[in-house]
This record gives sequence, C-alpha cells and structure tokens, in this order.
Amino acid sequence: MNFSLKRLAATSLILASFSAFTLPAQANITSQQSAAILKSFDEASVTDFRQFLGAVGKSDLGKTDNLGPAINAFLDNKTPTAEQQNEIYRLLGIYTRVKYGKVALETLRELVEIPTYRKEGVAQHDNPEFIKIAEKIKTLAESFNLKFRNVDNRVYEITLDGSGDEVVGIHAHADVVPVTPENWVLKDGTKLDPFKVTLIGDRMYGRGTEDDKNGIVVALYAMKVIKEEKLPLARNFKLLVDTTEETTGDAIPYYFEHNPTPNYNMALDGGYPVVIAEKGYGTIMAKFAKRKAEGKGAEITSMTGGMAANQIPSASVVTLVTDKPAELATRLQKAGNEYVKQQGGDFQVTAKVDGKHVKLTVTGVSAHSSEPESGVNPVARMLSFINGLDGKIALKHNQFTDAARYAADNWGLDYLGNKLGVGFSDAFMGPLTTSLTYVGEDDQAFKLAVNLRVPKGKSPDVLKKQISDKLSAWSSKNHVAVTFDYSIAEPMYRNPEGEWVKALLAVASENLGMKHEFGTSAGATSVHELPNGVQFGLARPEVKYTGHTDGEFKTVDQFLLDLQIVTEMMGRVGQLPKL
Repeated sequence: MNFSLKRLAATSLILASFSAFTLPAQANITSQQSAAILKSFDEASVTDFRQFLGAVGKSDLGKTDNLGPAINAFLDNKTPTAEQQNEIYRLLGIYTRVKYGKVALETLRELVEIPTYRKEGVAQHDNPEFIKIAEKIKTLAESFNLKFRNVDNRVYEITLDGSGDEVVGIHAHADVVPVTPENWVLKDGTKLDPFKVTLIGDRMYGRGTEDDKNGIVVALYAMKVIKEEKLPLARNFKLLVDTTEETTGDAIPYYFEHNPTPNYNMALDGGYPVVIAEKGYGTIMAKFAKRKAEGKGAEITSMTGGMAANQIPSASVVTLVTDKPAELATRLQKAGNEYVKQQGGDFQVTAKVDGKHVKLTVTGVSAHSSEPESGVNPVARMLSFINGLDGKIALKHNQFTDAARYAADNWGLDYLGNKLGVGFSDAFMGPLTTSLTYVGEDDQAFKLAVNLRVPKGKSPDVLKKQISDKLSAWSSKNHVAVTFDYSIAEPMYRNPEGEWVKALLAVASENLGMKHEFGTSAGATSVHELPNGVQFGLARPEVKYTGHTDGEFKTVDQFLLDLQIVTEMMGRVGQLPKL
C-alpha cells in the first residue's frame, strides 16, 4: 500500500453521527458452523458450487433452521429472502476457500517471486519485471474467462461482467517496496529470501505477501468462482492492478485520463472492516550539500536507512574512516551502550572494525511509516546518537553531521511533530505522525526524508507553512547548507452511506468477529481521491501490519479467510438491487 498505514483505528465515535444507520440482513452462519464445513471438505471432495451446497444440505449442518431453507431455495431455483441470499454467499466464500485455497496460495508464491520494485533510472512501465507480472496476471485472468486489458503497462484491468451500467472498482497493486536482503533474518538466525515465499509455521514470509499481491490473488479467484458458477450480477466489477502505488502514484491517474471512473471503489490494500478516512501523505525531503570534511577526528563517509519514504527499516549503518579503527570502535561501543540505556534499551548499537573502517549499526524494529508506534526507528536514533557525540568523540564535520544536527534539533526521537512544535490530532483520525525514513545520496547531496501522515484539523498549506517557517529559521540560524522539498496531501474523509457500505461492513465484521464500526487509516490508498472510495481489508486492526517491514509475512489462515471474505463480498455487493 503506497503511502499507507493499513492500521485501523476503528471507533464508535463515528457511529454517533449516523443515527439512521441500520444493518442489512445478516448471514447467520456461525463461526462454529463455518469451521465444521471447512473441516468436512477439501478440494477433492467438491466439483462445483451446486454439488457443494447439496452435500452441505444433506449434512447435519444443512438441516438447521437457517441453512436448510436457504440451500433448498437456491438449488430449486426459487427466489430467496435477503437473509437466505446472504447465507448462500457466505457459503460461496467457504466453497471458494475449499476449492481454490491451495492453488491460490501457489499463485501468491509465483507473484512474490517476481521482484516488482522500482529500479533507479527505469520507468515502471518499462521495467521488465512489471512486464513479466503483467503477462502472468493476463494468463491467469484469461484462463478464468475474465476480460484482461494492459493499459500501457501502468494498470492491469480485469473485468467481471454483470448486467447494468454500474461499475465497482476493486483496487490492488503489483509493486512492492525495496528490500535490504541482509536484514531478512529471523531472531533464531534463519535467513529469508525476500522474493521466495518461505513457510514457517503458519507464516508465509516474502515481500508482497501482505502488501499487496495477496489482494490481487484473492480478487482474481473470487471473480473466477462467480464467473464459472454463472452467478447473477446486477453490476460490473473491475479489478484495477496498480503499478506505482508505492512510488510515484501516477499510474491510476493515468488510467483515469483514458478510462471512465468506477461508480464505487474499494482498496484491498488497507484495513478491515471498512475504512472511510485516510490521513494525507506527506514528505519533507532535506538535501544537505556535500562538502569537504572539516576539523579533526573520524569522518563519516556513508549512511544507510529506509529505501523508501514510507518504510522504517530495521537497521541503519554508518561507515567511518579513522587512523585508529580499533580505538574508535571501542569508544563508539561504550558511548552506544550508554545511549541505549538512556533511551529505554529497546534497540541496539554496535561498532565493529571492518578493515580500515568502522561500521556503526543501530538496530531497531522495522515498521510501515504510517504506523511508527509499532516500530523502533533506527534512522532517528542513529542521527540522534551521532549528534550527541559532539564533545565526546571527535568527528569531522560534513553533510552527514549536518543532517544529524538537523534531525536531532527538529525531529528527535518523537514521531508526533512535538519537537518541531507542529503536532495536532483529530478525535477520529488520530494524530499527525512524523517519521525519519528514507536515506540516500547523489553526486550533489545527502538526502533525508521525513514521512508525514496528516489527519483532519489543519490544512496542508497551513501545515506546510508552519514547518517551512521553522526549518528555514533553523537553517539560517545554524548556517547549514540545506534545501527542502515539501509535499503534503489532503486527508480523505467519507460520509458512509448506502447499501453497499452496509454490506461491506456486515461481511467483514461477521466473518472476523469485529464490531460493526467504521475505521480510519494512517495511509492513503489508490481510492484516496476517487468517488465512493473505501478500504476493505486485508489487514486486521488488532495485528501488527508487516508490509514494508523486513520479514514481511501473511499467515496462511488469514489469506484463506481473505479469499473467503472477498468472494462473499463480491457476491453480496454484486446482487444488491441498489448500492
């Protein structure tokens, strides 16, 4: 998910403003009944949906008051009640999980093996890996008898036709954030290949398993089942697979310059049950002019950190040059131990001799930048530690020490903007967050990004002016050669209304055992500026989101449950008389 937190903050506050809110007819299949059905069948025991329903109908479960009449009405081609229809679509989701769960898992593995991250100097639509994944998705879609269009290798469009003119857009994305392979190591020392699905227990490790190739897969198989079972749809579905969601974000706008916008839009790239608000995404990119090192002491020659603005890494490494590497490493290690103790002890600082150099490493906990509270930011701690060495360990001054001073003075270890004095919060959407993330350099400058997630309550222009005024004053006062680029987007807030969002809320909350409450997200998905746009999963709010982290994973059970939920959702939304 680009620029997104998929972390939900569901709250009852939002419901207070919708006194007329009523839930649609429910599907009364209990979680125990679902589990019993799943236990009774496997892919070899089912041929099609009608046969599956017939088998369920003959079982003890099928003779219950709620399931029996619904199954009989469907098999006898009678008009079901709204509640019976919902029971049937709940069973359709379970059937899809039974019939296609294993092959869907294999498809996810195949997509993860295609390393679809941004390559420097190569436009995404020219990147061979994106051409490869487009062909893979095309082959799948056409084998499922679905319409496929590759829109100039920017967006891959898969269509499931229904009657009527309305279109429901389902959004997922094929691109992923970059990886630092050496950081993909589990606590027990197990090394992972980011572009191979590694199954350990119930966890499928691999880049894209959670963000967002899982969304592509479950949507495709849900469409496949509805198509092959010839289930009636009152409207059309289009799966829109974005290729620049994690980077420039220009693929979806390009698509809509040439194609009509769906009437309704949902991103399978956020949080359950239904997210109606997204914080605005922002970046403050500071560029520190490269300069000849001045003074005495060791010299910092490089620094690593996040490889994307929306990614808090697990480690940051600084390389130093000195005449006495062993002595410097010892002194840095001692200072690092003291710093860790002062700052709470939830991270590590290590200094080791590497030939004629010293490698200083700060190890924290990686996180999606929209959820900074779930990680321990090593970039912020590295810069704070370096700046704090002044007067203790001699360092030559250059662009790296300039950046450390800037970070420590203006951002510190706080991720709420309080150090700079720009923090604020919204009762529903939560606080502004500010995370030091991307670290990079070119021939002219060392670059350092702060990633913002902006709630309602302060316009982007007002916030930008507050920040720029403070940073300009700081750079003038401290005579630091730095330039700033600012980009801050408006937050999204939707007034949830209509039968379709009621259906989405019912499907997700009933299957997941969640409250019927709309949620908010710290990130922006591709539906941020589209009409009737919401997030519909696939992340659970009570579980840490692992997208963008080292060691990203999705559990097998949750993937299969997502497949079940998305299939049921398409069936229910597809047959509603009115959205």
